Amino acid sequence: MVRVILVALVLVLSSYSLITETELMPYYMFFLGALSFMTGLAELQKDRKGFWGYMSLVISLFVLFVSIQGFLMN
Repeated sequence: MVRVILVALVLVLSSYSLITETELMPYYMFFLGALSFMTGLAELQKDRKGFWGYMSLVISLFVLFVSIQGFLMN
């Protein structure tokens, strides 16, 4: 349920930013990082010891770091 809400937020914010040409990138990057983090946690909870759960967590931490830098730059 949380992943569906995060996907909707990312789609709405990115579409709104594309149509109105406003700068909302830090916001949807933050929600995209949260979505990737939730996906990584779901993969690890399924006891899949593969590469993708950990990679998703690493990518989400990087995206969250970049979005926080975007918030601080503005």
